[in-house]
Parts: sequence; structure tokens; C-alpha cells
Amino acid sequence: MSVQSDTKPTGLKRSLSLSWPIIIGIVLISLTMRSPLTSVGPLVGSIRESLGLSHTAAGLLTTLPLLAFSLLSPFAPILARRFGMERIILYALVLLMAGIAVRSLTATVPLFAGTVLLGLAIAVCNVLIPGLVKRDFSHNVGLMTGLYSVSMNLCGAIASGVSVPLARNLGFGWNGALGIWGLLALVAALFWFPKVRASHASAMITTSGTSTRRNLWRSPLAWMITLFMGLQSLLFYVLIAWLPEIMASRGLSEDSAGWMLSLFQFASLPVSFIVPIVAGRMKNQRLLVVMMTVLFFVSLGGLYFGDNALILLWTILLGFAGGCAFSLAMIFLSLRTKDASDAASLSGMSQSVGYLLAATGPTLFGLLHDVTASWNFPILLLLMVSILLFIFGLGASKNHTV
Repeated sequence: MSVQSDTKPTGLKRSLSLSWPIIIGIVLISLTMRSPLTSVGPLVGSIRESLGLSHTAAGLLTTLPLLAFSLLSPFAPILARRFGMERIILYALVLLMAGIAVRSLTATVPLFAGTVLLGLAIAVCNVLIPGLVKRDFSHNVGLMTGLYSVSMNLCGAIASGVSVPLARNLGFGWNGALGIWGLLALVAALFWFPKVRASHASAMITTSGTSTRRNLWRSPLAWMITLFMGLQSLLFYVLIAWLPEIMASRGLSEDSAGWMLSLFQFASLPVSFIVPIVAGRMKNQRLLVVMMTVLFFVSLGGLYFGDNALILLWTILLGFAGGCAFSLAMIFLSLRTKDASDAASLSGMSQSVGYLLAATGPTLFGLLHDVTASWNFPILLLLMVSILLFIFGLGASKNHTV
């Protein structure tokens, strides 16, 4: 009897032990996928003063990576088929290091050029990681999605919180505070290198991915997921770019505003881990979409009416909402597909179109602030985006596959 009862746990334990190198690799790569972006927001004021940029131009620091995501995302699955997923991810990490280094030079042209390079690098990882999870962890998609989601958000939150102290208290300057995240990419690349040598080319995607990817553009469900991805990304990157400035307009210091952005992301951590696990066990995810929408309305409504006494609460609830939205967008890529090929193709489509939509956010909201000299209208526009997110979220949560 004891042998029979131990058979399943032993097999599971053996499976997990064989997967640990891939799990660690996914975590390390995930740690590099947001910190180069979230470290910018708290330093926007310093960058603008140093280089003489307008709010609109500064918004490009967040918009350009999103445009890069949109440009390269459809080609990431093709590159993975041609050269192998592990190899392309390694190349992306090297490009990420180069982009961070170039961006850290104290000049306007390298600032924007490096931003484009690191955006291209992150785009590849954004697309291929869901396919990797679908391929190697098909029976633990919710758990693994939660793991890499919380890893991304954790490092993103830390980057937001320490950017100003690194720049001012430790004397790194804004360029040094941005450049230090290249070390994390270096660690991830060194760890991932043995995986490239051990992998087989084209291990992730089969030739069936070509026809699937072509048909996705005519799938209503794929478009629901794509628009959900784009709108939640728009909300996130607008907040990453401008939440510190919004907080500063409410009377907070630059340091405090940076930590509020960090709190926004820290608050998303438990939600980012729990939601994919719960979503993976539900027949559909409509209840989670409703909860997400309520959280957005309460938190953004609190910021709109400017009640500083509860600003910590609004920030935490906003983090809950953002974490829920991001986790749903990620888990939809796996739950609504049948295999790794479909997951990679849907990821490429949703991130290409979705990030093109999201790219309009930071620059548009910076422009609206320049025109209205207030953050009230931009916040009201975010509330309208939340309504659209609710509509497309209900469509994406249907229990079907593309």
C-alpha cells in the first residue's frame, strides 16, 4: 500500500527536479523584463531637467519600447522556429545589455536609441516565455504563469523604488541608476548559456505554427485577447510613466512619489501569483474580470477626486487591479490555446497589436497634461479605458480555444 500511495508524488518530484534549471532560467529572464522600463518613471523629472525634454518627449521613453514590442513580436516565433527558442532568448539578453548600456550615456540620441534596443530585446522574451511555459509545463500553466508574472512585477517594483536613491543618495546619477540593471541581464545570460548548448534547434515550435498564426487574425477570440492585452498594457505603462508625476502634483516629494510607484507594483505581487492559479482552475474567468474592473474604478476614482488621506489605499488597490489584469492577459495566452505553437503565435499577435495600442498611452497622456496643465482629464480617460478592458475581458474569458 505504501508503494502504491507514493508512486504519484515520487513521479511528480522527479519531474520537478528535472525542470528546476528551466524554472530558474525563466525566473532570471523574467527579472530582466520590467526593471529596465520601470526604473525610468521616477527619474523622468531628472532626465527632463538634464536633457531639456518636454513632457511629450519624455513620454517617448515609455512609448518607444512599446513600439519595439509591436514591431518585433510577430517575428519572434519565426526566429524561434528557425534558430531555436533558447538561442533566440540568449541573443535577446545580449541585446538587452547593449541597449541598457547605450541608454545610460548622458545624451539625448543614445538615450532614445538604447531605449529602442532594449525594447526589441524584451519583446522577444515577452513572446517566447508563454510558449516555453506551454511547452515544458503544460500541466502547471497556472503555477508557472504566476511564478514568472510575480518575478517580473517584483523586480519592476524594486527598480521603481531604488531608482531615485541610487541616482541621488549613492551619486549614480540618472544614467547610472538606469545602467545598473544591465548587470541583471548579464547574470540571466550567463545562466541561460548552457541551455542553448543543450537545446535542439526548433524545439519549441512545429511547422503547424505557420497556419495557426495566419488563422488567428480571423479569430474573434484572438482579437478579444489581443485588445485585452493592449488595454491592460496601456494602463500599466501610462501609470509607470506618469504615476510619480501624478503623485507629485498631489504634494508628494520626488522620493515619496517614486516609492508610491514601487508600492503600486509591490501590491500587484500577491495578485500576480494567485490569479493565474485560480484562473487555471475556473471554467471561465468572468468573475475575475469583474473584480479587476471594480478595483480599477475604485482606485482611479480615488486618484481623480484627489483625496490624499487615502492615497496609500488607492495605490494599493490600483496595484491589485493591475496585477489581476496582467495575470489574466498572460494566462489567456495558455488557456485559450491547444499547444506551444498556438501559444507562441497568439502571444506574437496579441503583443504586436496590443503593444501598438499601448504605445499611444504614455505620449498621449503626457500631451494631454501639457495641454490641460492637469492630470484630472488623463485619469478620467483611464477610467474609460477600464470600461473597454471589462468588455474585452468578458470576451476573452470564454471557455474556448482559438
